[in-house]
Amino acid sequence: MGDLRARLLRRRSAAELVAETGVDSGTGELSRTIGVFQLSMIGVGATIGTGIFFVLSEAVPKAGPAVVWSFVLAAVVAGLTAVCYAELASAVPVSGSAYTYAYTTLGELAAMVVAACLLLEYGVSASAVVVGWSQYLNQLLDNVFGVRIPQALAAAPEAGGWVNLPAVVLVALCALLLVRGTAESVRTNAAMVLVKLAVLVLFVVVGVRGWDADHLVHFAPYGVAGVYGAAGVIFFSFVGLDNVATAGEEVKNPRRTMPVAIMIALGVVTLVYVAVALVAVAAQDRARFEGQEAGLAAILQDIVGSTWPGTVLAAGAIISIVSVTLTALYSQTRILFAMSRDGLLPAVFHRVNPRTVTPVRNTVIVATGVAVLAGLLPIEFLAEMTSIGTLVAFIVVSVGVIVLRRTAPDLPRGFRVPGYPVTPVLSVVGCVVLITSLRPVTILACALWTAAALVWYLLWGIRHSRLAREAR
Repeated sequence: MGDLRARLLRRRSAAELVAETGVDSGTGELSRTIGVFQLSMIGVGATIGTGIFFVLSEAVPKAGPAVVWSFVLAAVVAGLTAVCYAELASAVPVSGSAYTYAYTTLGELAAMVVAACLLLEYGVSASAVVVGWSQYLNQLLDNVFGVRIPQALAAAPEAGGWVNLPAVVLVALCALLLVRGTAESVRTNAAMVLVKLAVLVLFVVVGVRGWDADHLVHFAPYGVAGVYGAAGVIFFSFVGLDNVATAGEEVKNPRRTMPVAIMIALGVVTLVYVAVALVAVAAQDRARFEGQEAGLAAILQDIVGSTWPGTVLAAGAIISIVSVTLTALYSQTRILFAMSRDGLLPAVFHRVNPRTVTPVRNTVIVATGVAVLAGLLPIEFLAEMTSIGTLVAFIVVSVGVIVLRRTAPDLPRGFRVPGYPVTPVLSVVGCVVLITSLRPVTILACALWTAAALVWYLLWGIRHSRLAREAR
């Protein structure tokens, strides 16, 4: 029993992992081509998805115009976790994100649990996001050309179709781009992020013309409880900042670049969200938000008296989904790459193509799985599985900061959490509170998925892990 406990708690040395991946020497298995701007755009691209285009219809009925404070509150909780990510990313800047941080601080069993949660966060969320792509694509095609993709080829079987073909095609195109090379992928992502930021800035600039101070008179009609309740809905619009941490082995000067990119991404996302929310609630009466579809487009159409805002925002949503899908697939493959290197998954996920310097087979396998889920399952089922995985990963990162401060106090850190140890503790508390607000079925689904991952670990991973081989 003692031997089993020792194996479950064995950890990878942070110092050895850093040396092995060539963090300080600039070497490694993957090519270091990503700078501060491109890495920041990965964080922004993964975070600003379609949520901001539609979340106000759910949040404003809960908080009224005070939804602006709900965005600020959600940003504070996300910021607490972001600074914890920034410290660990600067101390252990390798691929794997929260999985690797768990392996170096809490042990092999905890790392496997976190890995299962990250598979939910990246893989399943990518499937959920691309399911909606056909809807926005149809809206744009209808507005511009007057044609639509047939329902049979634009929806999953349970949604009245045969297969969601646009979703499958989108995943294939993103996978092809990732296979071609990391440098090309991050440049393309940066361009798409700038476009969707421009669309949201356009909303703010045009929306200000409809500013009506009377809409802000009863600013917090539902009090503090309303602000808090809306923050729980809004928080998941901030999920994605952790994608930055998955790129550790492909970043130039990672100890400095990674924490800087995380903080830039957090600042940009918060500023855009608060500006959009403030303009929206000032331009439209709060009663009209409930159940409103394509709310931002509707607000602009009322202000300018034309349908062109709907077309522009549909295009922005399409580009947004492409960007989110690309970064989610990228992050998923890098998690699996790190797990395979550690021996917890078969070696196929770790093999790098010598020409493109990317894990090609890994990418193809991930894309195939995501495409199958996106093509055949409805978005409601997929969306339920993503939130809790993210929060569990956030908790592990926050705890990992405290553990690594004790176990490796002399490890070089390009960034230190301000207000330590209060900040990581507050981060854990905030995440636990949000988990308790989730539906029981979501928690149960995550528990079953984690149990399946642990069965795999106990039957295969515990014997084949790199630490197990070294012990033998």
